[in-house]
Amino acid sequence: MSQTDLADPQATFSGTREVDPRHALNEARLAEWMSAHVMGFTGPLAIRQFRGGQSNPTYELTTPARTYVLRRKPPGTLLASAHAVDREFRVISALHAQGYPVARPWALCEDESVIGSMFYVMDKVDGRILWDLKLPGMEPVERRAIYEAQVDALAALHRFDPEAIGLADYGRPGNYFERQVGRWTKQYRASETTPIPAMDRLIEFLPATLPAQGPTRIVHGDFRLDNLILAPEAPEVRAVLDWELSTLGDPMADFSYLLIAWVIPATERNGLAGADIAALGIPTVEETVARYAAQTGTAAPENLDWLFAYNLFRLAAICQGIAGRVRDGTAASAQARAMGAQAPVLAEAALSFARRAGA
Repeated sequence: MSQTDLADPQATFSGTREVDPRHALNEARLAEWMSAHVMGFTGPLAIRQFRGGQSNPTYELTTPARTYVLRRKPPGTLLASAHAVDREFRVISALHAQGYPVARPWALCEDESVIGSMFYVMDKVDGRILWDLKLPGMEPVERRAIYEAQVDALAALHRFDPEAIGLADYGRPGNYFERQVGRWTKQYRASETTPIPAMDRLIEFLPATLPAQGPTRIVHGDFRLDNLILAPEAPEVRAVLDWELSTLGDPMADFSYLLIAWVIPATERNGLAGADIAALGIPTVEETVARYAAQTGTAAPENLDWLFAYNLFRLAAICQGIAGRVRDGTAASAQARAMGAQAPVLAEAALSFARRAGA
């Protein structure tokens, strides 16, 4: 996405709007279902759609007594394994039971006749979602505290033993990076619109140079600042959002994905490269690595170039998937076309790190 497209991501992605006609709900059917399945629900129901998010349409459901959030699969033809809201519901249910910061889940509906696709309902968590990684308008000490809270929340997730919290079968053990490279290659090919030579080279390089397998942990899959709800006045993570890509896997995938913010230029995407992070008070990559390693008891990664190449490749495949949904008419936001156009830029960035890793 260009600098112009993300000049004010806070304004672009925050808040709600009227429901997109392509994603309209049958309000009467939904209210009837909620009366039967959501404890304490009473109408009337007012529905708006959140601006942010490219994948699963997300709605704010307001009643006189309580506000909920609904996440659904988009209607229409979808890629296999994408938009797995039932998996989202399962993982946040398990984590909520452990006191991890996620929204309270209420109920999952697999009956597509209610609103046209599978969905689940959870509480709305009040707080701040911060879209600009440079955190404008804050003092350096505030920025540092938010970045530390972010890495602390990821480390806390990676300390869970999946088996101990009922998620032993939430993903396949072992060969995580191999399976992920294969998955994103397949989804990229299914969404391909115009050939991207850098992606072709990465599809050759990454499977041939896979890192050693780390411990099996819950991997969020999209852990970044704008998928966190922070307390209104404190650097406290109240909820981690958007678990669509979560599975069991190598925690280094999640952690290195968080770290790519430091190497993505703000001129190409909402990144930190080129910013004066010392003046801003934002921790360095080295400080972030040290904090995470201390809290998880793991060694610092020695193959960051490969990990950055993998994560940027994965982002490029995700953006190509959005371009494919634009082509197919199932994209979930007005920003989808610009997001899809990022795929070649991200692929070139991925290839630059792959070359540093030996490609």
